[in-house]
Amino acid sequence: MAQKFMTYEQQLNKLRVDKGLTIPDTDFARKTLEEISYYSLIGGYKGLFLHPASKKYKYGVTFDEIVAFYHFDEQLRSIFLKYILQVERHLKSMISYHFTEKYGESQNEYLDPNTFDYTHHQKQVKRLVDSLSKTIAMPSHYRYIAHHAKKYHNVPLWVATNAMTMGQTSAFYQYMPNDIQVKVSKAYPQYTEKQLHQFITIIAKCRNVCAHGERLFDFHTTDMIPDTLLHSKLGIPCKKGLYQNGKKDLFAVVIALRYLISDNEFKVFRRNLALLIKDVLKKCPHLTEDQLLKEMGFPKNWAKITRYKK
Repeated sequence: MAQKFMTYEQQLNKLRVDKGLTIPDTDFARKTLEEISYYSLIGGYKGLFLHPASKKYKYGVTFDEIVAFYHFDEQLRSIFLKYILQVERHLKSMISYHFTEKYGESQNEYLDPNTFDYTHHQKQVKRLVDSLSKTIAMPSHYRYIAHHAKKYHNVPLWVATNAMTMGQTSAFYQYMPNDIQVKVSKAYPQYTEKQLHQFITIIAKCRNVCAHGERLFDFHTTDMIPDTLLHSKLGIPCKKGLYQNGKKDLFAVVIALRYLISDNEFKVFRRNLALLIKDVLKKCPHLTEDQLLKEMGFPKNWAKITRYKK
């Protein structure tokens, strides 16, 4: 049965009377629903505050707690996106440098499917090349692309990468010739070119969530990062040969960043992340640390990740 439209007053009444949510300040609650929407706020973040059986709120849970948790997730996206963008910039720089070193600066090279592993991945390569063609197509709202297209009738890869999405970058790395993959992967010496792509893939998925303002705290994907020394050092439990944390959840993104950004940058990232978790637990007294870490895919000792060598 389709859900019916409700006024703000009806929404608040439903939360208070039907669901047992405490609303200390009705004016604040109404203004918040106007700014965020019932679906984005309540639909997205009520889960950890409900009794599983009754689907009503735990005794004493307030509207303000859900708002605080919403803003926690908002700040979580900002923290992750900042460092994912660092990885993206570095990766694009390495790809454009080594690809152009081998094939030259003509756009025809990266718009030619045969430059890539077309034999084994025809559909994927064609999709990539088509998307790259659209990225540099004229007229363009990217001034730097328009400048090169008009003045030189050519958009070199080092220019085009600035407009490429992380998804395009991931696909470019995946399907470009193996010798270039090897050169790029040398910037991350702990892992092979295939393992690096596993990191890049999950980073790209997380970036999309952050960029589109989707819920991040319980991020999960079907892709998995490789087993790492950190999984072992942190004592993450295994079940049927698969680590139960840090493979395809938000903690997997944390591990990926541990390998893909500098040690000093990662320490700042970890510290800010720990402070954010501590702050939201203070603002949400009906939420336990164990509950939150479980939803995030974090082991209890996650913060010790900087104690161990990569």
